[in-house]
Amino acid sequence: MSTDKPLHMLFRQKAWANGDLFAALATIDSNTQAEARHTAIRLLNHVFTVDQIFRGHLSGVAHGHTATNTSDTPTLEGLQESVQALDNWYVNYVATTPSAALAEDIEFTFTDGKPGRMSRSEMLHHVILHGGYHRGAVGRIIVQAGGPPLPDSITSFLHKTQPERRQRAQK
Repeated sequence: MSTDKPLHMLFRQKAWANGDLFAALATIDSNTQAEARHTAIRLLNHVFTVDQIFRGHLSGVAHGHTATNTSDTPTLEGLQESVQALDNWYVNYVATTPSAALAEDIEFTFTDGKPGRMSRSEMLHHVILHGGYHRGAVGRIIVQAGGPPLPDSITSFLHKTQPERRQRAQK
């Protein structure tokens, strides 16, 4: 079992933030905000594709991608279901991978055909940072299209999932 509690928390936060992001994006009118909605779905599909690629590297299974996005644009609902399943895979992977294994380097091939080598921990951190970067862009698209701002920070996640952290410790 992994003892990397902060990394596990980051993947739980990612799954939580993705859930809220998809719910907010679903409120954006597909007729009046078609371009914004399409752009957001394309960005989220890119994140999903990269997450699939790194799951392949981490598990030693071919991911089947030759680019970091797909030519087809999925439906919002279909993408949300796929992202949720992959988020669950990552949460479980981090929870069950021994800490020593996180330091192991893995050799792989990038989608451009060039070789790469990263530790499991580096790959996992890339997945977290890459997803957060693009969630921010999609969050901005949602606000510009009239949707709500999304508090997807770690502090928001901790306050939502562990409300006792909003209280002072008793001395």
